[in-house]
Amino acid sequence: MKTVTITGGSAEIRALLDQARDEDVVVLMDDGSEFLLSAIDDFDHEIAQTRRNEKLMTLLDERAAQTQTIPLEEVKRRLGFGD
Repeated sequence: MKTVTITGGSAEIRALLDQARDEDVVVLMDDGSEFLLSAIDDFDHEIAQTRRNEKLMTLLDERAAQTQTIPLEEVKRRLGFGD
């Protein structure tokens, strides 16, 4: 994802951005291209950044593929918690 900073800008662009604060906006170009303009919050941005972290995603995929589990009683025993 690329971040573009807009300083000033045309009234039309400002109006589109103001609309996108309230609801997603589909922008249609003359050539038929379509773009989605959507406001993001910090959490959405953090999720997008996390998904681009290849090492983390590989680790999560590997962990999701693991089928072996340790019963709760065994965990308690290993950690020294009594009954």
